Amino acid sequence: MTDAAAAPKGRLELTLRALVLGCLLAVIFTAANTYLGLLVGLTFASAIPAAVISMAVLRAFRTSTIWENMTVQTVASVGGAMSSIIFVLPGLVMIGWWLEFPFWQSVAICILGGVLGVTFSIPLRRALVVNGGLPYPEGVAAAEVLKVGSRGAEQTESAVRENKSGLWVVVAGAVVSSGYALLVAGRVFAGEAAKFFKLPAALGGGATGMGFGMQFALLGAGHLIGLTVGLAQLFGLVLAWAIAVPILTSPDTIAWLTAHGIPSIASTLPAGAPAEELATTVWAREVRFMGAGVIGVAAIWTLIKLAGPLIGGLTSALAANAKRAHGEVLERTEQDLPIKLVGGVSVACLVGIAGLLAWFAQSAPALAGSTPLLVIGGLVYVVLIGFAVAAICGYMAGLIGSSNSPVSGVGILAIVIASLLMLGVMAIAGVPADPSIIAFALIVTAVVFAVAVIANDNLQDLKTGQLVEATPWRQQVALIVGVGAGALVIPFILNLLNQAFGFEGGPPAIVEGAKTLAAPQATLISALARGVIGGDLRWDLIGLGAAIGVVIIVLDAVVARASKGKVKLPPLAVGIGFYLPAAVTTMLVIGAVAGWIYDKAVSSTRYADVARRMGVLLASGLIVGESLFGVFTAGVIVATRDDAPFAMLPEGSAWPAMLAGIVGFAVAVFGLYAWTRSRASKV
Repeated sequence: MTDAAAAPKGRLELTLRALVLGCLLAVIFTAANTYLGLLVGLTFASAIPAAVISMAVLRAFRTSTIWENMTVQTVASVGGAMSSIIFVLPGLVMIGWWLEFPFWQSVAICILGGVLGVTFSIPLRRALVVNGGLPYPEGVAAAEVLKVGSRGAEQTESAVRENKSGLWVVVAGAVVSSGYALLVAGRVFAGEAAKFFKLPAALGGGATGMGFGMQFALLGAGHLIGLTVGLAQLFGLVLAWAIAVPILTSPDTIAWLTAHGIPSIASTLPAGAPAEELATTVWAREVRFMGAGVIGVAAIWTLIKLAGPLIGGLTSALAANAKRAHGEVLERTEQDLPIKLVGGVSVACLVGIAGLLAWFAQSAPALAGSTPLLVIGGLVYVVLIGFAVAAICGYMAGLIGSSNSPVSGVGILAIVIASLLMLGVMAIAGVPADPSIIAFALIVTAVVFAVAVIANDNLQDLKTGQLVEATPWRQQVALIVGVGAGALVIPFILNLLNQAFGFEGGPPAIVEGAKTLAAPQATLISALARGVIGGDLRWDLIGLGAAIGVVIIVLDAVVARASKGKVKLPPLAVGIGFYLPAAVTTMLVIGAVAGWIYDKAVSSTRYADVARRMGVLLASGLIVGESLFGVFTAGVIVATRDDAPFAMLPEGSAWPAMLAGIVGFAVAVFGLYAWTRSRASKV
């Protein structure tokens, strides 16, 4: 080993204790993100809370280092990111192909796709992380947290205090959010406040509604996405519920659509249907598909904008690999896993994927005769689309952060392309329309999506490693370990939630009356697959949404130019606000505004930076606490066969519970932010 390759004496980095702690945190954050994603369609970046917990735990070892903490953060972060596979995988239950999530098939999809996400992103590290000039907001923030909180010559007493206080803030946020969720489960507080109504005839007579979910996980997620994205989602909410839903439920619109032979969901409902039934049905069956069109156009626009930088970045990566191939010794901080090993691991994953696809095709009578065509086509699709989305998601993560990166938009495009390709296979091989066609498209898309979400997270983690002068190849090994840790726990969590709550279109929950998990992305992706392959997709609604998306893109450009870049209207965020349930979007917006007010209030203090970091930790704790309580609740429901195992009050106290919930939620929010600021002031 050369001097350049050797690690400095005493440099602890890829240690067993770091990997074990990282895997434990990966399990926790994967469970939390799985529940949150199925509930509201969002996941959160777990790098910073993982780093804080790691520094607090490993401080018990006098030899712990910043690089060990970075290893823990890397494993935990990528494990949590792996949970985003739930944006696709539940679709196989929703279409009735699976009744539950088979362990080895689910794990194989996650691990094979996830490891490909690591290997595909390795050649991009130099181009996008080192030379890309991208901000990588979460990666930079995680590096700052590691620098001030880890043992080392530069660590100050205030940094030690901040580290300890940060851990308590995470714990307090988790305890309060889980405690509030317990009171909601006990019917002491209502979990949502909503009101639906019909507009006056002068305004069209349509139906609409307004409300917000009183959930601390949503508040925390809103804090993390920030004011710009939050307000963009509010704009999408207004477009959906103040314009689209009232218009499509208006008697005049219904009559006009019927007269012109255009399908109208509202016309199929009984006359005099309640405002809630009318508004929610039209939103779910029509307006959401318009939102899908907005998201699709926004994703395509993002790809177009990224084309130039991506080509330049790949050229730089290939040049760096050529230098290494000619024997040039690279500095330790520039050493990736050897390209031959990367290629070998990639090939092994592709062989595994080929085996998975072949096994699936052989197990489906309608596909058995077309196995070679399906396997070859599936592999080509995974390689070409997989590497493209790895590059795209890695770049977008560097540009706007992993949490804000539009991987769900990539998933929507991937399933539409896969479904269209399956139509071609059906035509070439003479395969009849069959549920197995839809299932095959979903499995291939799930593999590609696993590539996308891991690459989305990996490059953010590699940026953190670059800033703390970690060894890239060691960190890349940690990334692979994190993929495995997350993949192994996902089927257990999905089966638990499937039994306790169920998914739309899937088998019923284990007890009657359980509130079905929305799983918004999986619902949309499975609906798109069924619509494309079945030939009954509402392309008119998606096209209308696409047209709205184009207008939003133009509006974003105009607003940004007029404000000289100070005001933005991210098209993808608008689409998500259009697509998510109103109660979810409203609380996300409230969380974004609350976070902005908090950051503004502390901005002029001497402890402003510390307070902002504490705010992020509070938001993370809020998400983790409620989400883990949700998973725990699912376990209790399955064990007791009781859909309300924590009920303290009988049903029927909706209004008192709603008022009590609003007051309790507001008081808790104010108290938490005030307490967090107080903790920051004492650092």
